[in-house]
Amino acid sequence: MQHRTSRRSLLTATAAVAATAATGTTANADPRSPGHDPDPDLSRQLKRLVSHMSIEEKIGQLFVMRVYGHSATAPDQVDIDANLREIGVRNAAELIATYHVGGIIYFTWAHNTRDPQQIAALSNGIQRAGLAQHTPVPLLIATDQEHGIVCRVGYPATLFPGAMALGAGGSRDDAYMVGRIAGAELGAIGIRQNYSPDADVNINPANPVIGVRSFGAESAAVARMVAAEVRGYQSSMTASTAKHFPGHGDTAVDSHTGIPVITHTREEWERIDAPSFRAAVAAGIDSVMTAHIQFPALDPSNDPATLSHPILTGILREELGYRGVVITDSLGMQGVRDKYGDDRVPVLALKAGVDQLLDPPALATAWNGVLSAVRSGEITEQRLDESILRILRLKQRRGLFQRPYVDVRQVGRTVGTRAHLATADRIAERTTTLLVNRGALLPLSRRRERNLLVAGADPASPSGTTGPPTTVLAKELTGLGFTTTVLSTGTAPAPGVIAAAVAAAAGKDAVIVGTYNIQAGDAQSRLVAALLATGTPVVQIAIRNPYDIAFLPGVGAALATYSWTDVELRAAARVIAGRAEPRGRLPVPVQRADAPTQVLYPVGHGLSY
Repeated sequence: MQHRTSRRSLLTATAAVAATAATGTTANADPRSPGHDPDPDLSRQLKRLVSHMSIEEKIGQLFVMRVYGHSATAPDQVDIDANLREIGVRNAAELIATYHVGGIIYFTWAHNTRDPQQIAALSNGIQRAGLAQHTPVPLLIATDQEHGIVCRVGYPATLFPGAMALGAGGSRDDAYMVGRIAGAELGAIGIRQNYSPDADVNINPANPVIGVRSFGAESAAVARMVAAEVRGYQSSMTASTAKHFPGHGDTAVDSHTGIPVITHTREEWERIDAPSFRAAVAAGIDSVMTAHIQFPALDPSNDPATLSHPILTGILREELGYRGVVITDSLGMQGVRDKYGDDRVPVLALKAGVDQLLDPPALATAWNGVLSAVRSGEITEQRLDESILRILRLKQRRGLFQRPYVDVRQVGRTVGTRAHLATADRIAERTTTLLVNRGALLPLSRRRERNLLVAGADPASPSGTTGPPTTVLAKELTGLGFTTTVLSTGTAPAPGVIAAAVAAAAGKDAVIVGTYNIQAGDAQSRLVAALLATGTPVVQIAIRNPYDIAFLPGVGAALATYSWTDVELRAAARVIAGRAEPRGRLPVPVQRADAPTQVLYPVGHGLSY
C-alpha cells in the first residue's frame, strides 16, 4: 500500500496530525485513561498515518538507536568508521533512510553532545532526515540526563544534583523544579525524551549499578520525589521515563555485565518496589523503562523482566493500568542477552508488551529478527500498530508533529541561563549532608584554618564537571578566601602517594579529603588514617555513595555530596566555609562496617550548624 501512495498525500497525513493536535485535547491527556479515547479525531489521523506505512517502516518506528557523530549528514569526526563498523551506515541520515528508526539516543561517548548549539543543529538534521522519508514522521530524540553521576549533556547546560542528593534535600518542590528546568533545556536542543527519573528504591548498599541514582531507601519518600520530578518534566515539552521496572534497587549484580536476580516476595515487591512506579503512573509518566533482571516472584520463568509478559503486560499494563510507552533498557546489556540471541530478544520483548527497542548491539540482526517474526505470523501487524500508535501519541504530546525543529539561535535563551544555574546552586546547598562534626570543626574559619590541603579521589568525570573533584573543590574554596594546595591521590593510592599526602599536610591548618566508595581495608581508608595520624584536622567528603564514613571512625567532620559534579562540590565548599547551612538528611541508612546488620546512621540523620 505504501508504495502506491503519493508522497503528497503522506505529507498531508502528517500535516493533518499536526493540525488536529494543535486544536485537540491530547497535549496533556492522561496516557492511563482507561477504556476511552480523549481525542477521536487525532486517533483517526494517527491511524491513517500508520496505514500508509510499509511493514519495514513500522518495524523501524519501534527502534531507538545510537549513532556516532555531531552532524546528521557527516561521519563521526573522532572515529570516521564507527557508524560503518557498528551499524553499517555512514551517518544519522543514512541510518534513518535505511532502517526508518523512530528514535535516536544521544551519548557523550558517541560524540553527539559537544555543546548546546551543536546538539540543536544535530537534532534538526535528524528531523529533516525523518521528514524526508517516504512516510514522513518526526523522530523521538532521547538521552540519559539523570543529573548527578549520569549526564550526557554537560556544561554550559544546567547540571543539577542527582536523585539521591535530591532525596537528601527532601523537597518535592526542588524535584519538580529539576524536572521542569531540565526538561525545558533538553527540549530547546531537540531532545524530547529523557530517561529519568530513576524510580528504583535502593535498599542494597552494595548495589553496583543504581546507588546514588535512586532517591533513597524508603519507598514512600522515593514515590513522592519520583512523582514530583515527573510532574516537572510533564510541564515541559520533554517526556520523562520511570526506570527500571519492576525495580532494580536490591541487586548485587550489574545488569550491564550479568543477570541480577531479585529475591523479593510478591508482598515485598508491593511494599518496596511498586509504590514509586504507581506514583509515576499516577503522575502521567510518558514512558516506563524495563529492567534486565530476573524476578521469580513475579515471573517464575526466569526470563528477564524486559522479556516477561506476566511482568510488562500482566502487572504494568493490566494491574497498574499503564497505557503509555514501554521502552527496554539498552539491548546491548548482558542481562538481556544471556538467554536468547540478539535476533530473538527484540521479538520476545515485543511479545512481552514493549513498544520501543533501545540500542540493540547489532541493528541489522535485531531489525531483521522482527521482520522475520512478522512475516512468519509470530508477531501480527496489528500488534505492531498498537505500539506504533502509542509511540506516535507520545511524539504528538511532546509537540513533534507541530514543532519538529528547534531554533539554534535561541538556545542560549533557555540552556544554562543565569537563573537556571542559580537555582541549581540553591538546590545543591539543600542537599549537602553533614554526618559528623566533632568539636564543631566545621565550619572552617579563614582566620583559624586558612591553609588547606585538598586531596583525595579523582574518578573519571561525568559530563557535569569542569575538572577533577579536588581541583573544583579547591577552586571554590580559594574563591571563598582560603589558601589551597591540591593533591590528587586517586581511588587506590599507593604507599608513595600516601606518603606524599602526609608530607603535603605538614603545616596545613586542615585537610579536605574526598573519598569514593570505600570498601573494608582499601587504600583510601589507609590514606585517611595516615592523614589523621599527622594531627591535622581532617574533613572527609563522600563524593559518591554516602557509606564511606562507616570505614573512617576518626575523622573530625564528614560530609556526603552524593556525586562529584561541580554543582555539588561547590555547595560542599560553601558548607565547609560556613557560607551555607548543611540541610541534607540521609535518604539511606549507613550500616556499621564491623556489624552490617546494625545501623550507624539512620535515614534522616544529618547535623546542622
